[in-house]
Amino acid sequence: MKGLWVLAAISLYCVGGAESTGSARGCQAQPNCKECLKVPGCAWCWQQDFLKAGEPNERRCDTAEALKERNCEKGYVVNPLSRVEVLKNIDLRSDSENVVQLQPQSLHLKIRVGVPETFEVWFKRAEGYPIDLYYLMDLSFSMKDDLEKIKNLGEEILKALKMVTQKVRIGFGSFVDKVALPYVSQVKRKLANPCPSRMDSCQPAFSFHNVLRLTDDVADFTTRVSMQRISGNLDSPEAGFDAMVQAAVCQEAIGWNNVTRILVYTSDDTFHMAGDGRLAGIYQPNDGKCHLNADGYYDKATEYDYPSVGRLSRALAANNIQLIFAVTDKSVPSYQALSKLIPRSVVGVLEADSSNVVQLISEAYGNLSSTILLEHLSAPEGLNISYTSKCSNGVHTPWLRNGECSNVKINEQVNFTVKVTATSCLPGVETFVIKPQGIGEALKVTVETLCDCNCGEPEEHSPHCNGNGTLSCGICSCDEGRLGQRCKCEKHGDKDSVAAMEAQCRQTNESQLCSGQGSCECGACECRPRHRGQYCECDDGGCPRHNNQLCGGHGDCNCSVCDCHANYIGADCGCSVLKDKCMGRDGKECSRHGRCVCNQCVCYQGFFQDDCSELRAPCKTFLECALCSLSSEKPQGEQNCSRHCGSVKPQRADQNQNWDFPCQHTKVRFRVDPETEDGSIRVIYTDPPEPIDMTMVAVGSSISGIILIGLAIIIIYRLLLEVYYRREYHNFINEQKKSRWNVDPNPLFQEATTTVFNPMHITD
Repeated sequence: MKGLWVLAAISLYCVGGAESTGSARGCQAQPNCKECLKVPGCAWCWQQDFLKAGEPNERRCDTAEALKERNCEKGYVVNPLSRVEVLKNIDLRSDSENVVQLQPQSLHLKIRVGVPETFEVWFKRAEGYPIDLYYLMDLSFSMKDDLEKIKNLGEEILKALKMVTQKVRIGFGSFVDKVALPYVSQVKRKLANPCPSRMDSCQPAFSFHNVLRLTDDVADFTTRVSMQRISGNLDSPEAGFDAMVQAAVCQEAIGWNNVTRILVYTSDDTFHMAGDGRLAGIYQPNDGKCHLNADGYYDKATEYDYPSVGRLSRALAANNIQLIFAVTDKSVPSYQALSKLIPRSVVGVLEADSSNVVQLISEAYGNLSSTILLEHLSAPEGLNISYTSKCSNGVHTPWLRNGECSNVKINEQVNFTVKVTATSCLPGVETFVIKPQGIGEALKVTVETLCDCNCGEPEEHSPHCNGNGTLSCGICSCDEGRLGQRCKCEKHGDKDSVAAMEAQCRQTNESQLCSGQGSCECGACECRPRHRGQYCECDDGGCPRHNNQLCGGHGDCNCSVCDCHANYIGADCGCSVLKDKCMGRDGKECSRHGRCVCNQCVCYQGFFQDDCSELRAPCKTFLECALCSLSSEKPQGEQNCSRHCGSVKPQRADQNQNWDFPCQHTKVRFRVDPETEDGSIRVIYTDPPEPIDMTMVAVGSSISGIILIGLAIIIIYRLLLEVYYRREYHNFINEQKKSRWNVDPNPLFQEATTTVFNPMHITD
């Protein structure tokens, strides 16, 4: 079910994306079908009668929507759409016998040039994925104590890795340096025993030795490693690069399987690299090939220079090997710098006696395997490939050259979106692979560009080509001796016949063929609709427009020039010589405050409205004139107000008339009357109102305020008191209702007894 869902998702995503991209970009016309399809968004119409008179073949190239609007029938539109075909799509699974971590496994892309195509890739880190670990050890003399420790660690290393997977194999290799000066002494005694002291016994130096190919036999590992003896050399750097390249490329000798491949490199010093071999007279660059003899030794060490960092990185990446540098503290900075240049590599600090190597390998493997880096290999030129990552921790990356997710746990799935864009037509079907670094699984992608036109079989001696050419995709390929868009021109023997015919279609040597508005056929211009003339120089639709109408709707377009109707003038016939729309309310042209231009009033400064009958801000505009006029009546006032009034006529208001003065000022009141008999502006002014005694106003206001405040306080106090009395009375009534008088006799109360006797009557 998931496989079907993946196929549907990819198909919908890709086809939908191609259609939207093509229609949105528009199209730049091209002269033939193949070139047309190289432009994103373009389609080609090969219908024979599609072009109108004078239209060149380039007009066949346009967007599919535009071709349809121009009546190109559906069956004649060449517009191949990009699509993705899923060839192999096995679901992700962690079956120990058949692990699948990458989905899908094979795709075929059919893409248009310049149109991006996208598809999804899923990766799920499987539990129990098999591991091949090759232990590569520096056997220079300074690693003597480390060798003794490693001899007994084989079982512990396997035990640590089996906590991750039950399928583990381990191998062992060693390295020292090239057996040449100045790396290794050439003295016969030193060649046999390169130890610095005669009291020690060392094996002869070597560049690289494959001691034990990968095996799951722990006892065999322990036995073979225990047989190893330390060696020695003269300088500090070692031949680690030689060893790593040979361990990577010698697939059969090392015994690598298609599983997770780990190379553990242990050393207590730095490394030789490309160029160092010249010290020993070794100039030939490293070829990156396997050169192990029958005994497992690298026997071309003195013929080839040390590998470069790039050679080493490519060898490891090409063979899906993940690298763990286990080096002592003093060498860590050098190897950290190297690790940045080698993908899928980490650096761990090794104790002086390698006692922590098991823990180091376990931690380093965890760091390596939890980072998924998706990359492409062997991509052909002309393809741009980029990735977005949707990681399980919620991190989403933009389009990058690689897809990457970190801290991926076992059984966690991460998604990548891959975008492929062709920048040019590929010569055929090309193939590249997308794979996670350090993992053998890969997605095989085949790509073909949709640059070929399916226009049916070519028609030789086509009537459309006047029987003188082959019709293909709507275009005539003329026979020898024939020329023209439809092969109706006969070519004469001279080389310049084409140029000579084209010269007859140009007004000048610098002008375009047929003024760019037609095609040259046999020395004569065939003009497009709306164009005419010997050189198609007359455009009956190219006249100026007014109010978005050709010649303003008041003229006829004749060879890009407007012939105006009666009462209209101007290049675009937009100017009427009538004046009916300029008449003001007084029957005067523009109310005598403007001039009539093209039957519209152009108002003088300060006036507006269609008939220029109203002033703009009259009170502000003529205030200075009114002030000056009023001041001129006083002996010390300004006598000449022409500077402020200009042509305006100031006039004092007649006291007998009931004037309205809309313009009020503390020093003057006035009104502006623009509608005079002679069209001039009149300012009618008068004195301001008598000033008010502000002292009395202030005193009266203060007294009134005090009285009002006092009354307000008394009223508020009386209201509050009334509220208080009412509340107390209400409480009294409620308490009275609650009281109940007790009428029962009090048992503790005894009434007084009265005894009356007559003192006069005494009885014995």
